[in-house]
Amino acid sequence: MIKETPRMTGTVKWYNKKKGFGFITSDMNGEEVFLHRTALQPHEEVHIVPGDRITFKIQKKEKGLAARDIKRFTEENEFLTFDQIENDIESADLETKRFGEKAEVPQSDQVENGMKFADLDLKPELLRAIGDAGYVIPTPIQVRAIPIVLKGQDLLGCAQTGTGKTAAFALPILQRLGKTSDSQERSKYQNNSKKHHLRRVRALILSPTRELAIQIGNSFNIYGKYTGLRSTVIYGGVGQNPQVKKLQSGVDIIIATPGRLLDLIRQGYINLSHIETFVLDEGDRMLDMGFIPDIRTLVKMMPQKNRQALIFSATIPREIIKLSKNILHEPVEINISPNKPTLEIIQQAAYVIMKEKKQALLEYLLADSSITRALVFTRTKHSANRVVKKLQRRGIRADAIHGNKSQSARQNALKNFRTGKVRVLVATDVASRGLDVDNISHVIQFDLPDESETYLHRIGRTARAGKGGAAFAFCEKNQHRKLKEIEQLIRMRVKIVRNHPYAV
Repeated sequence: MIKETPRMTGTVKWYNKKKGFGFITSDMNGEEVFLHRTALQPHEEVHIVPGDRITFKIQKKEKGLAARDIKRFTEENEFLTFDQIENDIESADLETKRFGEKAEVPQSDQVENGMKFADLDLKPELLRAIGDAGYVIPTPIQVRAIPIVLKGQDLLGCAQTGTGKTAAFALPILQRLGKTSDSQERSKYQNNSKKHHLRRVRALILSPTRELAIQIGNSFNIYGKYTGLRSTVIYGGVGQNPQVKKLQSGVDIIIATPGRLLDLIRQGYINLSHIETFVLDEGDRMLDMGFIPDIRTLVKMMPQKNRQALIFSATIPREIIKLSKNILHEPVEINISPNKPTLEIIQQAAYVIMKEKKQALLEYLLADSSITRALVFTRTKHSANRVVKKLQRRGIRADAIHGNKSQSARQNALKNFRTGKVRVLVATDVASRGLDVDNISHVIQFDLPDESETYLHRIGRTARAGKGGAAFAFCEKNQHRKLKEIEQLIRMRVKIVRNHPYAV
């Protein structure tokens, strides 16, 4: 009989100080572990509250599992070893649950045992398009989300960018819209340009940025090319006439940013009264950019009954939970941990450096030919422009992408970065999510982000599709605490590089 496990982590579910006991939810498998005051140090019991992160060992008792040797999980504590983290992730990084009820969805072992797209009850025209694109094995978010969306259920999905969530909602939406009496009736008028307006908008996908909207639109075109369904992308920063013409020709699916969408609705070009499926992508990014009031306005324009709603977000802050309660009806919740790709296949390092030496360090690192395609993050637009200008003076092929750039300039910069004409793309956090560029060898954080979670979103731009990558962070002398917060989030130490010419 196993008497004790290695040290692990968990969250205090509840603790009654008066009675002296409570429960911990283990990160390893979600199991509840009994917590008694005798396992706590006197000073720990004074402060322990629900939600506290702690480390502990498990002891087998007659009535079940109990925790012992408890320590609060703070920056002063010893960090978990890499092996402990791997074991923890293998057991718990993929979790699917329904609010108040267990959902019937495939489990992680099915993904590992070679599940294919053909096993997901997708129609032949979709499987053919998937095959054309070269995809065979679905990602965990796709395995879990596609059956749920096909059933018409609402969904709250937590998944990091780069996990394949666009296909997780695009494929089932295309299937659900593909063969209905409505679409069959519309087909009678496909050759009659005067009656294209009878094609109603039946699915709406909202995106926080133009780049992400365009990428989602491309995915719908790829997956839906044999379905006969039409989609278009609506976003600001460009003239509206081409978008209006596409709308007037008739579309089934709209992928849009909120501002331009509301503008065209007010002009009478778009009607949301026939929406069957609504998707809010990158919900926490929408929150950060102040789009929630616009989203509430748009939701009121859609049918409130018989409408499927899906929310995807890299994190689930309290505001997203509140929003989901107003939009979703008895949703299934899917949580795909972001930690596994970060810990397993991204080599992370931090350089402690003075602010005025960052540019020199960046140029020193870029002298390494192994950095074939680098994405550099700065805090501000002006800093991005300044970094690019100095790199270009050194003969380094670089360009910038941020909110002050025109849409055509941003698209051109992305195109050149994808094709290799530009080796270094310097970006603000407008590109930290939704930027789908293959073979980014390095992510360099010229400025550390204000929020620790953004660190994960940024480094997720490398190591795509299971390939390795590297992530470097420039840490100023007064930012040690911020680096500690990042280490707590990812549950491991970031290697500090000390032997470089610009070390403090």
